[in-house]
Amino acid sequence: MPRVSVLMPIYKTNETHLREAIESILTQTFRDYEFLILDDCPDDDREEIVKSYKDERIKYSKNDENLGITQSRNKLIDMSQGEYLAIFDHDDVSLPMRLQKEVEYLDENQDVGVVSCWVDCFPHGQGIHYPSDDIRIKELLMDACALIHSASMIRKSVLEKNNLRYEEEFTPCEDYRLWLRLMEWTQFYNIQEVLFKYRLHDTNTSKIQRKQNQNITKILHIWARSKHPFLYRQYIEDRTHQLKVELLGIPFFKIIANQEKIKIYLFGIIRIITIRRKVLWLEWI
Repeated sequence: MPRVSVLMPIYKTNETHLREAIESILTQTFRDYEFLILDDCPDDDREEIVKSYKDERIKYSKNDENLGITQSRNKLIDMSQGEYLAIFDHDDVSLPMRLQKEVEYLDENQDVGVVSCWVDCFPHGQGIHYPSDDIRIKELLMDACALIHSASMIRKSVLEKNNLRYEEEFTPCEDYRLWLRLMEWTQFYNIQEVLFKYRLHDTNTSKIQRKQNQNITKILHIWARSKHPFLYRQYIEDRTHQLKVELLGIPFFKIIANQEKIKIYLFGIIRIITIRRKVLWLEWI
């Protein structure tokens, strides 16, 4: 059995992008893996491109009908034989040490069920650098998907033990939903090193389905914050900033701001106004 199953769903993928993605896995320093490629577009498949690579670790299959990304991801999990699942998208690039460093981290840290890494976006060159600490990651999950999904590796036993899979009703935020479900069952970690390149282009799913993404994200925020109120309070506190204005050494105004509210106090103790940032109305006290 392979140690790792690399799971890559594809759908009408640009040939150049697909070849770059495949070649980035075939040139990994870690070699003990199977590379499962599932084509979700039987009418416009990429079989000829994939099978041009003569590597026995590649296992290509295609759906009889279009299932969508969430069902395809779950099908890949069910097909996998590896101890660890390396998530990978069809237009990104894994740097050569990605699999090796993620496997080493999971081997050495049995309490961690999901490991990801820092990411560079191309061609524009931005970096995404989430923190490493499990608690800090979970605090950030109250507001954002604080692990890069397509750069992550999951301990398969955590999914099996807790009967977890991607949930189709949360597409295209199925990855964020999975992280939120996993929070109570395992720990997270982000390797503080760029091991992955995320491709930005006009056909990214997040751009095409922006409105649906925003609506489902709001639903997930409500669910996460109600289920983990302590983490949400801590997240808000960590994002809170204070400014004091003194007159002749005496506190005159104090301003406390976080992502939801700006509160202004007279003489540091009398709250005179609250500005709710998200709903854009004033609450006079």
